[in-house]
Amino acid sequence: MIITLIFFGNLSRKTEYGKRDIVYYNDLLHRVEKDLEEGVPEADVEARYSCLIVMSTKINDPELADLYTKGALVMDLAVNDEYVGKVAWNDREENFNSSRYKFLTASVLLWMAVLVCGYLLMLYMYTVFLNPIEELKDFASDIAKGELDKPLPIHKTNMFGSFVEGFDMMREQIKLSMDRERKAEIARKELIQGLSHDIKTPLAVINATCEVLELKFSRKLKELSSAPSQDASTQSQIAECDDTLDKVRIISSKAANVSNLMSDVMHANLEEMEKIEINVSEENTTILEEHIKNLSTFGNIILENHIYPCLVYMDRQRMEQVIGNIIDNSAKYAGTDITVSFSETEDILMENGKNGRFIKIKIRDNGPGADKDDLPLLAEKYYRGKNASNKSGYGLGMYLCKTYMNKQGGGMEYYNDNGFVVELLLRKV
Repeated sequence: MIITLIFFGNLSRKTEYGKRDIVYYNDLLHRVEKDLEEGVPEADVEARYSCLIVMSTKINDPELADLYTKGALVMDLAVNDEYVGKVAWNDREENFNSSRYKFLTASVLLWMAVLVCGYLLMLYMYTVFLNPIEELKDFASDIAKGELDKPLPIHKTNMFGSFVEGFDMMREQIKLSMDRERKAEIARKELIQGLSHDIKTPLAVINATCEVLELKFSRKLKELSSAPSQDASTQSQIAECDDTLDKVRIISSKAANVSNLMSDVMHANLEEMEKIEINVSEENTTILEEHIKNLSTFGNIILENHIYPCLVYMDRQRMEQVIGNIIDNSAKYAGTDITVSFSETEDILMENGKNGRFIKIKIRDNGPGADKDDLPLLAEKYYRGKNASNKSGYGLGMYLCKTYMNKQGGGMEYYNDNGFVVELLLRKV
């Protein structure tokens, strides 16, 4: 802007408006008159002195009127001391055209300078501001993708030097934190796998012991049953053997369930429980009623009716885990009688758009139920209710129950109704 003002100031000072040198033009007039007296043609005289000769003595001559209008210098022309017309110099129009051309040239140069400066300013803005911001954007995208080994370039011309350096320090800290988290995760998995292996070792001993006891008491029961005479003492021993065999089989079954659970933990490491494979097959519902009867060690379980005998889609092992977990929760948190009832639903619209019928298993306790704030979250992973502070557990039971039921093509609902109620749905074949 300062350069532009200086340029136009100098141009204005050098441009003269309305000033004429009368001595100069009088000298030109005498030369014109002399050349005409010597017989030089008018056109040559006009070209030689940049003038216009009007051979007319009329005051209202149109050509003269036009010259007066344009502000030309008009002087009387006398040849051989005889007035013959006028000679004119249209210097003001020429001066105006010259000035207009100069100002037009100056304006073009000015706007060219503005254009170049504008591009230089844009280049500066991009280099100093926009390019570093784009680098930060790409850097943030790399961090979001987990690419933490690529450092953020720091340039000397970058005005955000300290800011960029802070971002790069954040990357390094995130990388260190992720490395520490990864090492901790590996250590945790190794610990869980080690504990699972250590737990499975005594379980194998328990299973082996149960097999020995079952074989021993089965032989004894066979010997007592085949005795020719069975008195009251023999009958008592037979009943005792039967009772012992039942308990041994229950211990063996539960040890097998625990062993299977430990295998799941070893492969899933608690964080990947949802990846446990579900093997759904067609099973008879009567096995569920038998399994519920075998859970009497948790407390008093009351069967209100018998299950409808039919085929359903389920994974037998997972279904036993679901029922066992729910009844165990009722015994742990309610400590009351547990009521189990069975029913068959009407047609229900499934996710695939088809209708299906389900067998419903309703398990109810008579306790205080779940807190209303905890109720919507009980099936979330690792969530534990307010009443679980002094109870053992990881907050995975209800989450796994719902996951297993959904993967079997059924479902699970729970609510409070004069106690805590869980409804399990198994799709009929």
